[in-house]
This record gives sequence, C-alpha cells and structure tokens, in this order.
Amino acid sequence: MLVKVQYQGVKKFVKYLSDSTFQDFLNEVKGKFGLARTAALQVFDDTDTNVEEDIFHELIEGSPHLCLTVRCPEENISAGLSEEFSPTRTSTPSTCTDTLSLSSTDHEEPESAVENQTAMVSNSFNIDAEKAKRTVQDALEKKSGGEEVLEEYQTTKTLKHSTRRQLVNIVVSHMTEIHGRIPTRKQRETYALGIISLFPSLKDPFSAKGYEHFYDPEKGTGFISWRLKTLSRKNPKRVRLEMSESGGPSRRRRIDDVQQLEGDACREAISFLVHTADETEVMQKMKETFKHRQELVHNPDRSADVLDVFPRYLDVKGLINQDFALLFNAGTSNKFLKRWETAFKQKIINEAKSLTSTAEIRCLLNAAGGQGSENDWDSDMSSVLLLLHLLPPPPGRKKTKISPTEAIDRLVHFHKSCTSIEGHLSGREGHQPFLLGSGRIKGRIDHFYVVVDKRLIPCSGTSSLSAFDELFKVHYVFNLSYEEALVNFFTFLQTTVYNIDVGLSSESPRVRELRAKLLN
Repeated sequence: MLVKVQYQGVKKFVKYLSDSTFQDFLNEVKGKFGLARTAALQVFDDTDTNVEEDIFHELIEGSPHLCLTVRCPEENISAGLSEEFSPTRTSTPSTCTDTLSLSSTDHEEPESAVENQTAMVSNSFNIDAEKAKRTVQDALEKKSGGEEVLEEYQTTKTLKHSTRRQLVNIVVSHMTEIHGRIPTRKQRETYALGIISLFPSLKDPFSAKGYEHFYDPEKGTGFISWRLKTLSRKNPKRVRLEMSESGGPSRRRRIDDVQQLEGDACREAISFLVHTADETEVMQKMKETFKHRQELVHNPDRSADVLDVFPRYLDVKGLINQDFALLFNAGTSNKFLKRWETAFKQKIINEAKSLTSTAEIRCLLNAAGGQGSENDWDSDMSSVLLLLHLLPPPPGRKKTKISPTEAIDRLVHFHKSCTSIEGHLSGREGHQPFLLGSGRIKGRIDHFYVVVDKRLIPCSGTSSLSAFDELFKVHYVFNLSYEEALVNFFTFLQTTVYNIDVGLSSESPRVRELRAKLLN
C-alpha cells in the first residue's frame, strides 16, 4: 500500500506493507524526507488530529486516499507562531536533523501556537471555567438522558462507565450541532473543562489540567476525540492520535549514589558471582555491578544475555527488589505493598461492582471479599485481577481485541505443584514476563516465580501482592516493555501507585478516568 505523506508542503508517497509496524512506517518517512533516524515524529490526519499506533493500521485501511502530515513536538510552537504572524508560508524543509514541522490552515483559528503554551496557562485558550461549566450543564439539561447523568452524580458523586459514555455522547452531540462536524481545539477543550467544572470528582489530580482524559489539547486524545472519530467513521476524514513515550521501563535513569566497580574489578566480580555460595556476597557484588548491568540491558545487542551473564537471579531471592531500589529509592520500591491494602484495594472492589456481572467477575468479587473457595485466587490476587477488568486491553494492531479474561492469562498462571513445571513453560508462547504461582490449590500458593524467557526467577515473598510487586519491577530491572494487552494495567500501577514518570508516560483516558474516580 502507498500512503501519501506531507512534510512542510512537500508531498510524497511512502510504502506501507500489511505486515509492517508503525515504527517501520516512521522509518520510511524519515528516509523519504532525509531526516535523522532518531527524529521523534508525530503523525496527523487531515483534521489535524494526532494519529496513534493502535489506530494507524485501521485508519489507513479505511481511508486509503488520506494524506497524512508529520511534525515533531519541539517544532509545534515555532510552526504555529510563524503561521500566525507570517503572511506567506514556505515549503522549504527544516534544517533540523532531529525534528519535523507542519503548518496547517484546516482550522478556523491559528491554534497550534496557542495550544503548545499550555504549560504557561491554566488552559490553552484562557477559557472561562464557569462559562464552560454552564455550556455543559445547558447541554445536559436540553438533551435526552442528561438529567439522568446529573442525578447519578448528585447521588453518588461519581459516574459509572456507561453513564460517563452517555455524558460524552451528549456533550459531543451538543458540540457538533453548534460548531459543526469538526469542532476546533478550543471548542473541544471548552467542553472538557466544563465537564470537570460541573463534575469535580471526575478531575484527574495527576494531570496538568485535570481534563486530559476527556480531551488532551497537546495530544488530541481523550473520550471527546474518540466520540468525534466514531461519528465521522463513515466520512473519509478520520480522527486520532500519536505521542512518543518518554517514561516507563525503557527510560534511562541516572545512577549516581551507588559505588560501582569498573574495568577488571567489575569483570572479576561477575566471575566471582557465578561460583560463590554466600548469598550475602552475591547481594553485595550484584549491587557493585549494577551500573554495568544497566548498560547491558539497555544495549539492544546484549539485553537478552542478562540472565546468562548474571544467572544468580535464578537462585537468589531479593535481587529484583535490590536493583529496583537502586534505580529509584527505597520509598518508591515499597509503595505498592504499603498502599495497595490501605488506599486502593477496597476502592477497586467497589468500582468493580459496577461492571457488567459475569461468572468471572462474581467469582473475583467474592474472592476479593474473602468469600472465595480454595479453588479461587486469594483476596489480594483477586483484587489485582479486578483492576485488569476495570482497565481492559486496548485494541491490538491488527484490529483484534482480547478480553480481560484472555489478558489475565498473560499476567498470571497457576501451576499445580504435582505436575512438571518445565512442561508448563514449554507450552507457553510469548516473551513478556508473567507471574507463575505454584501450589496444590489456587487459594494457597507455595511459591511464586516471575517467568522471563521461560526461565524462573523466584520471588522473595510468598504473598500474591509481593509477587505482583516483583513482576512490575522486572520490567524496569531488565528494560522490558509492558505486554501490549496489559499496558493500561501496568501504566496505572506505574503512575498512580508507584508515582513513576508521572506526566512523562502516555496514559489512556481509561487510566486517567479510573484514577480520578479512585483518588477523588
């Protein structure tokens, strides 16, 4: 397939094969326009809406004649300002080797310059919150179903998923009736601000403005954008998103406060680690070679060798926790175990009660409440799995979407201790880490392991919460990306529970919405 791409007024065709990835496409674009391979790119459709990886394949298949435009985040402000104040536009490509820029006149306002100044003002356009609130309230009072939304919030101080969808449908319908099929960014942001002004407990306390899960003016994402995309699905003009992540497991972190071995001393320590039986010495030498190990896992050509070079992960417990604490600090390392029971567990159970009732949901709710059978997971494990039902897998790259039940299978497995564990692992596909609980029954696990490339890393604790804690940490210690179906689940733990890379990592609106519900 040939995809038309525009860069600063210059249009070219770029090849995109059916089995290509989104990154393959970006690399082709860089080659076509002679840009650096390290350039951070954003892709936009003809409504100037950001196009994200998970929607890209569907978008170009549904709109084969669409002309995509490209730019990079760093050039947004300069591109917008030059377009607003300059009477003419140039088609000469930028000399910047790391970025792309784009000018657009599709909107009725010169918004790109204003929108990228969001860090300096409370909202992109200095929108009056009280006026935005009245706009949304007026929409709900005039539209069918709006009174139900207002009544539910007045009663419960929150909204169920189904009611939140109804809210978004009403405000988008109101917006498009007044402003047309493609509202401007300012209009979208007005309604998003109005929603959290009218319903304060829906505000996300971890985001810059609090309404990014309804509409993020910097990324063009959110429930409002999704609804507009659904409404225009029959029109060639398609909607959606892309933003390169800079937070999460792959982020390089400074290691300054740990005394490290280098050169021959480091090589001698690695050799010593293989042979010593003293676990105290193992912990110390692993600490002193931590920086070398981080260089190894961030080297694309060597990252898969980490368990061969440092095999003590496979027989000495506590090494994952030690490495994670060296990456961050003891406070961050302990957050999940300290906060889950007191700050999150019961709220997640209560929120899960609003989910569509199925046999699996009822079973997990009973087990989480301490009323499960010995064939169910324990209370803590069940509460964590309920979180996965609240944050279901996003659509896959090939239009496939797996269920939360299937996603659980990629998160944790039960192994009956009387059967062969090697046989259990040999039939397992995929390379992302997962949790394996071994015991006679699900309700009483004897040993937990984190499985990485079909190799068992024993967990230092015996509880299901400590096992999940180590599973999360393995991603950072070994520089492993989250399993695609579990991205929302792990991102919620990362930003909301561990408070890692808040504001740096891409979060879906579902993650932000759930956080707003639980923390307000």
